[in-house]
Amino acid sequence: MEIKVMKDILVNNNLVAEENAKTFKDKGIFVLNLMASPGAGKTSFILKTIEELSNSFKIAVIEGDIASKIDAEKIKERGIPAIQINTGGACHLDASMIKNALDFLDLSQIELLIIENVGNLVCPVEFKLGENLKVVVLSIPEGDDKPLKYPLIFSEANALILNKTDLLSYSDFDIDKLKEVVRGMNREVKIFEASCKDGKGIKDWSDWLKGQIYAFRLEGLKSG
Repeated sequence: MEIKVMKDILVNNNLVAEENAKTFKDKGIFVLNLMASPGAGKTSFILKTIEELSNSFKIAVIEGDIASKIDAEKIKERGIPAIQINTGGACHLDASMIKNALDFLDLSQIELLIIENVGNLVCPVEFKLGENLKVVVLSIPEGDDKPLKYPLIFSEANALILNKTDLLSYSDFDIDKLKEVVRGMNREVKIFEASCKDGKGIKDWSDWLKGQIYAFRLEGLKSG
């Protein structure tokens, strides 16, 4: 019975996610679903991405947390529209939450929507939101064993950000070993080494993302 209930939940979620995806496509909005553990540096990474891309694209952010609006306020301080979703205990965002949040954003003024999911390496990846890319942030202090412990999220990621590389000299994190493991699960994943503290890798990531957005726009022109 529990398996059937979960299956029904995911089916219903996927239907709403398809609606979201159509809305985003019709409006020309490219969407990231950013996932990570608590403390991996998701919000700092979003802020760095905004710094790199805000002159090229109109950006908005949806923040997901169990409680508080701290992260949304940080985004708003940069002059970027941000909506806070508090799940009240749920360990992930779902498609209906995103659909409801869109009512509070001017979609005509958005070209890149970044969704910061609830801090968790398990539940968020199971719930489609209508996104174009799934991005996972893994910080160096978390250790290089996380893909073996939480394989699904790394298997489905389009991009993996290895964050806080400025701390590598203080850890035994083996980047080459991690890359080998992840690429064994997911041959298509793009991996970026980054540091929000010293800026390493941020431009490489932003340039790649920019290319993904332009490709999305070109596809939209062809299909339109």
